[in-house]
Amino acid sequence: MQRRTLLKHIAAIPIGISAGASFGQQNAFDHRYPAWDALLKKHVRWLPDGVQSRVAYKALAADRAALQQVLAQWSAVTPAQFQSWSKPEQMAFLINAYNGFTLELILTQYPKLKSIKDLGSFIQSPWKKKFFKLLGEDRHLDWIEHEQLRPNYAEPRIHAAVNCASIGCPALRDEAFTPQKLEAQLEDGMKRFMADHTRNRVANGQLEVSSIFKWFKEDFEKGPLGLNKVEDVFARYATELTRNPAEQAQVKARALRVTHLDYDWLLNDTGA
Repeated sequence: MQRRTLLKHIAAIPIGISAGASFGQQNAFDHRYPAWDALLKKHVRWLPDGVQSRVAYKALAADRAALQQVLAQWSAVTPAQFQSWSKPEQMAFLINAYNGFTLELILTQYPKLKSIKDLGSFIQSPWKKKFFKLLGEDRHLDWIEHEQLRPNYAEPRIHAAVNCASIGCPALRDEAFTPQKLEAQLEDGMKRFMADHTRNRVANGQLEVSSIFKWFKEDFEKGPLGLNKVEDVFARYATELTRNPAEQAQVKARALRVTHLDYDWLLNDTGA
């Protein structure tokens, strides 16, 4: 009887280990971001030009519990877990976090606001509000962008990936950033931004570009794009900036005077 009991116990051990491993795998962080991706696909709309997007905040507000569940999962990530990830995994996480928590910030006062700036005050900008927890501490949006993404990854195209809930911002994608697609997503986002002629264009015999290129000029003059001056960025994306071959040649030759457009801080809302 004792021998049969012992054999049963031994036979049960591999099953227990397998079940434990399976449980651990199921609770590992999913870098595909399925729930976040589904929310974006449901509530982000591309405009007919294919380079601008808007958010259906009213409909998103009805899904706020689902959004908060996603954000809670991100808040549960530990610093040690984050440090164990690859650079693309870290970047995708931080970009998604910036965009997700920005949407949550808007929903705290929606529809009683016309701009994200309405959530700030004379003594504190909305980007300095510590309203969420990330990597073990209370954080604000500027911490993600200016203390993590910009200094630690030297990737200027993040400026076409993070979205500040404003019309003047580069478009919010209707999909999650993932490490597997990160490079393609960053480049596609940058191309769409440069092809958005409400923000960047050749007009009046000059190159009129977003104020992003003034505020973050230093970022575009370093990093993996291999560029030395911000004008090199415009040359790289000359075919997006204008469809006119003669103007493209001028952009590539750095022959046009560069001016910066006013930034449109109105909420990027579909109104639905």
